[in-house]
Amino acid sequence: MTGSEGLRSRLMRGAMWLGGARVATNILGFVSTLVLARLLVPADFGLVALATTLLGVLTAMTAISLSDALVQHEQPEKEHFDTSFTLNLARGVLVGAFFAAISVPTAAFFEDARLIELMLVLSLTAVLTGLENPKCALFMRDLIFWQQSVMLVSQKAVALVVSLTIAFLYQSYWALIIGVVLGQAVSVLLSYALLPYRPRFTLSKTRDLFSFSIWLTFCNFITTLNWNFDNLLVGKVLGKTSLGYYSMGNHLAVMPTREVTSPIIGTLFPAFSNLKQAPERLRAAYQRAQSIVTAIALPAGVGMALVADPFVRLAMGEKWLPAVIVIQCLASIFAIQTLASLAHPLAMALGNTKLLFTRDLIAFAYRVPLLVVGLYLGGLEGIVYMRVFTGLISIYFNASIVSRLIEINYWEQLKPNLRTFAGIISMTMAVYAIGVLLPEAVDNIGLAINLAALIGGGAVVHIIVVGFAWNFMGRPVGIEDEALALVQNLLRRTRARFMGPA
Repeated sequence: MTGSEGLRSRLMRGAMWLGGARVATNILGFVSTLVLARLLVPADFGLVALATTLLGVLTAMTAISLSDALVQHEQPEKEHFDTSFTLNLARGVLVGAFFAAISVPTAAFFEDARLIELMLVLSLTAVLTGLENPKCALFMRDLIFWQQSVMLVSQKAVALVVSLTIAFLYQSYWALIIGVVLGQAVSVLLSYALLPYRPRFTLSKTRDLFSFSIWLTFCNFITTLNWNFDNLLVGKVLGKTSLGYYSMGNHLAVMPTREVTSPIIGTLFPAFSNLKQAPERLRAAYQRAQSIVTAIALPAGVGMALVADPFVRLAMGEKWLPAVIVIQCLASIFAIQTLASLAHPLAMALGNTKLLFTRDLIAFAYRVPLLVVGLYLGGLEGIVYMRVFTGLISIYFNASIVSRLIEINYWEQLKPNLRTFAGIISMTMAVYAIGVLLPEAVDNIGLAINLAALIGGGAVVHIIVVGFAWNFMGRPVGIEDEALALVQNLLRRTRARFMGPA
């Protein structure tokens, strides 16, 4: 097996492990979200979203991306891991203490005393995060992903059981918080069970790790503040109920795109790192990976947008209908943004994290004022429309980064996705046509039938159109090759099992 084939094989196994974990966590998270949406009210979700957003911003202000530095480092030593543990624990304790200390003034600012207790409990998650095993970075570095998959599924399963139990018994927003804290604790314990490690306090390799991670630290701060500013704005100006609609809509909108592509994207940083000394192979690997990600993300995200209304009515009830417009707009733009979303792992693999910080700083400079304008002109819907607009702008900046790093122009980045575009346009037209022909649903059974018809019809049309386009274009390299090889392999195994070897 050649080096290229060995790397591809490890990537495929890694993607399969992460894919399986994502499917499991998706199901668990999806069930949890829908059940909790039935048991709790939008204001509960808004209150929790406000507290978690504040912690997220504070965490990002101090994040130092040491795990990524360990992955990118060519020869990490014991002192590197000990330094990472020391820095992460110190940061976790300081963040947790500060978050608890500002709970009272924060509650006063947002005029809700419940935030005090929520923030005190959530401060524990910052400390728990600081206790995680830094050697787990070796799993990603060596393209071994089954351990990460186990931690993801276990954490989500614990959070689900705890959250649903509390929700059923008390119908309280505490269901959303306690599940998160206990899930994080399980993740920390598993990190040491899967890879034994005895930490020692030292700061001897701080400069070595910071040489890579410092720009990622700045990136994390700007990006988190950028992408959470809207939550704080909605929570303060429009109130907890509107924030509940917004945060739930955002969560459901990002889920299809994020979850179907994460198994692939999760392997790309270490994969690109392995190819950084071979520019031509890196360029080919990027184009192939990007076309596969977009081919999966576009139909998933746009499909979610097309069926948002019947889905919300069936799964969550009429009380959540204001979240439909959020899902429709954001699911579409999240999907379209994958056209250049791999700029981030590519820049990290090449060690050009300063370029990412510059991009994020520019995004912050135009996104925040535009969101304020959107809120002023159109309230909740105004913010949603501005997020679509700023999302389109971000595609240009990401594509520019890719062009600069590996010298692929904009057309070369766009061309592999043309058949996916054809499939999306056809799918959209088909779903609208089916929607016109379907009778109006008067109960949940009718909604379920209509939803199944829309999803099934749209998926069939998309697959057929993409297949024809692939043949028409001369069967270029892409996800169709992977799908065809998988089907052929399954057919061979089935034939060998039931008919014996040829």
